[in-house]
Amino acid sequence: MSGGVVTEIGTGLDRSGEPVIDCAGGFLLPGFVDGHLHMAQWALSRRRIDVTSAASASETVDAVVAAVRSGGPMSTGVVRAQGFRGAMWDEQPHKDMLESALPGRRVAITSMDLHTAWLSPSLLSDLGIDDPTGVFRDQYAIEVCSGIDDRIDNDLLDSYILDSTDVLAAQGVTGVIDFEYDDNAAAWTRRIAHRRPSVRVSASTWPVWLDEALELGRRTGDVVPGTDGLLRVGPLKVMADGSLNTRTACCHDPYPDSEDGEEHGLLLVEFAELVELITKARAGGLAPAVHAIGDRANTIVLDAFEAAASTTPGTGGRIEHAQQLRPEDVKRFARAGVVASVQPQHCVTDRDVADALWAGRRSIAFPYGSLHASGADLQFGSDAPVSPPNPRAAIADAVWRTDDGRPPWTASESLPLDVAIRAACGGRASVEVGSVADLVVLAENPRDLGNSDLRNVPIVATVADGRLTYS
Repeated sequence: MSGGVVTEIGTGLDRSGEPVIDCAGGFLLPGFVDGHLHMAQWALSRRRIDVTSAASASETVDAVVAAVRSGGPMSTGVVRAQGFRGAMWDEQPHKDMLESALPGRRVAITSMDLHTAWLSPSLLSDLGIDDPTGVFRDQYAIEVCSGIDDRIDNDLLDSYILDSTDVLAAQGVTGVIDFEYDDNAAAWTRRIAHRRPSVRVSASTWPVWLDEALELGRRTGDVVPGTDGLLRVGPLKVMADGSLNTRTACCHDPYPDSEDGEEHGLLLVEFAELVELITKARAGGLAPAVHAIGDRANTIVLDAFEAAASTTPGTGGRIEHAQQLRPEDVKRFARAGVVASVQPQHCVTDRDVADALWAGRRSIAFPYGSLHASGADLQFGSDAPVSPPNPRAAIADAVWRTDDGRPPWTASESLPLDVAIRAACGGRASVEVGSVADLVVLAENPRDLGNSDLRNVPIVATVADGRLTYS
């Protein structure tokens, strides 16, 4: 390797003067790329109270109380918990439940999918928010949590995030696309000035920072100056709908037993505004990446990509998640040159919720096999902290469609192993002379492994930009 590029591959190479890594006969792959995560939220979630096992709102509160009594984690004086899945709960979260259990305490609990934030009255008062329930969803939840996290000292947050890049390297990850709700290019420039991260970073832009990014001439794929080539401009992130577990993913068919006037979920951006954002971003050189989970949201987003293509040269962009699609929309991804950025771990963790809320519909849930058969470009991510950033598990979930011993869920939508590996490696199929020296060595050939063994096959070494980042 030289200059971050692979220069020779083979046996009997001249090793004089070069460091040698003993990979013990491991299997070489292009480095894994996590194509969708939230770095600050993931780094912070590793220091929050874990309530993923709670089966109700009351159990969630009990878990938080138990952690507080045992000296659980605090952040800027706020009790922070994360991980509940409330889609199937009979009892709805409410601020009064937190006040009764922890009177006067500032408490914020975030759902596993990051689309719901549940705050105590004291924290609401501290933030200057008057809300009858203390429960916020979708973009409001993101903004509320951002306001809480903004109180964390930048130096401390940056240290958490940079340490987390070392954890990613231990999972074989060499690059990420960070969709954190922040001015990501500026934040990562600051971090890289402090110390070199163990992964390359592609920094997304949200609409609130779009005009500034365009004025600065930022174009997707460009290296950000002063970052030693480790930071590139990423896509524009737009939210089109909510999430499955929050029952706000926008669907053609209504959710069962909905009585709140939002039986089809929520569309978070009007069609005309979405077309305008896509057009404006493309004209300035930013690739659009639009969050769309429900089938109606995906239909509308594909319509918007096609409408924008009629006025702006070029095609392409990304749909983040694409969890539910009508059959006629599947083939539109390849036709429009739109990447399906998917998170296979969601497929297995949400199978029961999807069966309960999306049953009996014409649309396909987590249609990876159909997308691949139609010629769509699939790229994998974790959406961490929603799922752990473990690309081996993502590959196994895409191939076997089960992670708990149950039969495969909708096995017809499974992917061939080679296709799943390529999607987990950011679209790279092999390592060749001239390739970027972003590499991972597994202890065994994944083609020789079953479902469980693939998830746990050891990472022998990770190399990013020609540097050993994990061994």
